[in-house]
This record gives sequence, C-alpha cells and structure tokens, in this order.
Amino acid sequence: MTIVTRSLPSARPHGWGKIPTVKIQTTVPVPDVAGAGALFRDLERVGYDGANTYETRHDPFIPLALAASETTSLQLGTAIAIAFARTPMLLATTARDLQDLSRGRFTLGLGSQIRPHITRRYSMPWSKPADRMRELVLAIRAIWDAWDGVAPLEFHGEFYTHTLMPPAFDPGAHRHGRARIHVAGVGPKMVRVAGEVADGLITHPFASRRSLEELVLPALGPARERDDFQVVVVVLLATGTSGADLDAAIATVREQLAFYGSTPAYAPVLELHGWGGLHAQLNELSKQGRWSDMADLVPDELVETIAVVGRRDEIPRLVAERVNGLAHAVSIECTRRPDPTHFADIVRDLRPRLL
Repeated sequence: MTIVTRSLPSARPHGWGKIPTVKIQTTVPVPDVAGAGALFRDLERVGYDGANTYETRHDPFIPLALAASETTSLQLGTAIAIAFARTPMLLATTARDLQDLSRGRFTLGLGSQIRPHITRRYSMPWSKPADRMRELVLAIRAIWDAWDGVAPLEFHGEFYTHTLMPPAFDPGAHRHGRARIHVAGVGPKMVRVAGEVADGLITHPFASRRSLEELVLPALGPARERDDFQVVVVVLLATGTSGADLDAAIATVREQLAFYGSTPAYAPVLELHGWGGLHAQLNELSKQGRWSDMADLVPDELVETIAVVGRRDEIPRLVAERVNGLAHAVSIECTRRPDPTHFADIVRDLRPRLL
C-alpha cells in the first residue's frame, strides 16, 4: 500500500499539565434545521466558544451552513459526522465549503459508528475500522494537498483510491486555512488513530475522569506532547432548577447510560469501576427489545460516576473537577433533554473555574 500525503506537524513537548485555558463547547439537537441559524446565534450570545451538530435524524452539515452566516466568533463543528457513510472526497469537499462559509471556524469531527449501522442503515462497507479511519483522514489530507498545490492527487490505500482531479473539479487553494479534523475514539485503537493522524480527539460521554486518565488518554501516545493537538472531553449533565426537574434529568441520563452500557465498546468503563457484569445484563435486554427495563439496572452510583450530577449551582465546580488538566475543550450537554436556556448560567459560572 502506498499513501502519499503531507507530513503531520512535528511534536513539540508542552507538558500535558500546562493545557491552555479550557474552551467551552456544546453539542445540540437541531430539530428544526431551518432555524439552525438562530439557534447557533443564541449559543454564541450565551458565551460558548464552540457548538457542534451530531448525526441522528438530520444531516449534520446543513445546519452549520446556516449557522456560519449567523455567527461571527463561534467555532462550528460536527461531533460527530459518520465517517464511513461517506467517501473521503465528499468529506473533503463538504469540510472545505464549511470552512469557507465560516471563514475558518469549522472542525470536521468524525466517528466510525458500529457495524450494524454502517452495513444495514447506510449500506456501506465495514472492516478494520481503526485502519479505515486512519486511511480516510490521510485521504482527505491528500485531496486538500492537491487543491493547495502541495502535491498531485495520487492516493493509493487499502480502502480508498483517489487519483483523478481535473481542473473543473478543483476548487483551488484554501482561502481560510484547512479545517481541523477531530476523531472520536473510545477504544485504544481508534484513540491511537486520532493521535496519529488527526488534529484532536473527541471523547465519549460514557466516561469518568478515571477512565479518561487510565483507558483513553494513554492511548494517544506522542500526540499528548503536541501543542497543536486538542482533546475535547464530552460531559453528560444531569441537572435541574428544582428537585423534580433534577429527578427528571437523572432519569433521562440513566436511560442514556443504560443504552450505552449495553454496547460492548463501553464495557471496559464498567469493568474499571467494578460493574463488569452489568454490561452482559444490559446487552441481553437490548437483544430482547426490553429497552424500558434496562434503566432499572443502572445504579445511582454509576449515574454519578459517569455523568456530572447536581444542582445547577454545583455543576460548574463538578465539571471543572472532571476536566481540568485533561482537556483543551469541554463539551457540556444532554442531547436527550436539552436545556431551554442552553445552560447559560452554567457557562457563565464555569468559565472562571477552568484552568
């Protein structure tokens, strides 16, 4: 296999404990795509540094095109777009267009999803996901190299081949720099890929500080010493303005954790904290379609270990304790129960606590 691409930035030690001030992001549902511009304008007004879309019921890129024209400083990104549902050429083109529309504020966040969704929902091939992701990112960079005049398009890989770029299809050199590429990783193989070829890692919300320190971040390898590499820690919030509101938020998060816990990829987090047997129970119920019964198996201690749980005035301190010293950015969210104020008070009180 021959891969032609540009060299990645050289590693320059900065010390993992000397991370610049943590930025505040969020990932939000966009139920009304037509209203995405106003939604992201509100997020910028609240004080977020960045805001992301994700891919479930709607395309993740279209809302960001609308957001780009309604915001001026907010960093925009996907967290995540499903990589294997698309080709490197499509991703390179879409990222380039959004980088232009936002005048340099776009980050292409990519995730692999799991085999059933790729093969049965998207009817796309699945094999060697970590190797495929590595090659996909390198292919995108090779395409950008061709547009920037760095090298002719001559990419030959195991999964992707790109060798044709007639002038009619070449948009020319980037006017606002290249979009950053972040890769979402759970297991050590995909995390290692993020460290090797991406500009950043997006962690999964099914994580504790301990699991990040012991299972996730060590797999990044030398990337931890690159001063241009970013770690985005996603934090699942369960909070409310009253006792009943908080109880409802916890119930929503409990259901979400039960869903995650049924998936083999997240079993190591349960094992790390002594709940190794819970995965098998949740997985069996999911196969039986007993989704409503799964949340009953998730203990309060697990909810409080994985999610950040508390009154709204407690959340800023708890989030800071979770991410300080580990993250370059924290994404605070509960996509299944979005806050109507966009956690405005939490954003305000969290910022001075971040290191």
